[in-house]
This record gives sequence, structure tokens and C-alpha cells, in this order.
Amino acid sequence: MLREAFATAQKEALRSGDKARLAAVRLITAALKDQDIAARGDGREPLSDADILALLQKMVKQRREAADIYAKAGRQELADQELGEIRVLESFMPAQMDAAAIAAAVREAIAETGATSMKDMGKVVAALKAKYTGQMNFAEASAAVKAALST
Repeated sequence: MLREAFATAQKEALRSGDKARLAAVRLITAALKDQDIAARGDGREPLSDADILALLQKMVKQRREAADIYAKAGRQELADQELGEIRVLESFMPAQMDAAAIAAAVREAIAETGATSMKDMGKVVAALKAKYTGQMNFAEASAAVKAALST
């Protein structure tokens, strides 16, 4: 489903002449092709939509870091370009969960996994990733899991 959305977005960007969106969509498709080629070489299946969402999250994180670096270096035009790419990437992702929803999901995952201590943090985060890939910021989720398990 996401692959079709990328193809449609690329066609629309070409028709409308939106060069920034076209470049960002091409970056997505190139990264996707790289991952598919790597998967084929390892004998794995092509990426699922959940894997694609994880890839998009990774790309957003990379661009946020780059935008921060550019802004600190006084290269605001490059930072703005990265922020524009982030907007395009996020347009393909589901809405991100807010702090309250993350806290509720963490409580649910802790109950499902039977986690009782910090030793179980990996199980809880793995359960969250399996269920909410692309929907939550896992840095925030990890902090919430840590806080919940350390009490």
C-alpha cells in the first residue's frame, strides 16, 4: 500500500512541478530499493508496510539530526531543506501518538509481557515496536518504559 502511495506521490509531484517533494519522494524510493536489494541478497522477503514505516522513521530521525547540525552551523537554507524533507516523509506516516497515548500503550505492553523489572525492558520495547511501528517516538516510549519499570 505504501509503495503505491510513493508512486502516486511521485507522479503528482512531477505533474505539479513540486521539485522539493519530488526529490524527497525519490529519496524514499531509493532507500526502499536499497533495502529490497539487501533483503533479496539475504534471502528475505521484500519490506512489509511495517518495515517501510520503520525506514521512514529512521529517515526522519536522520534529517532532524542533520537539520540541527545545519542550524548550529549557520546554514539555515540547508536546515530548511531537511525540514521540508521531514514534512514529506511524515505525510506518508500515520499520526504520531501523544504522550498520554504512549503512556497507555506502555502500561498495556507491560501487562501483556508480564514485565516486572528493568531486565524486562527489552521485551516491552519489542512488543511496542511490533504493535506501534511508525506511530510513536520510541525514544519517548523507552523513557516511559524505563520510568514505569523502575518504580
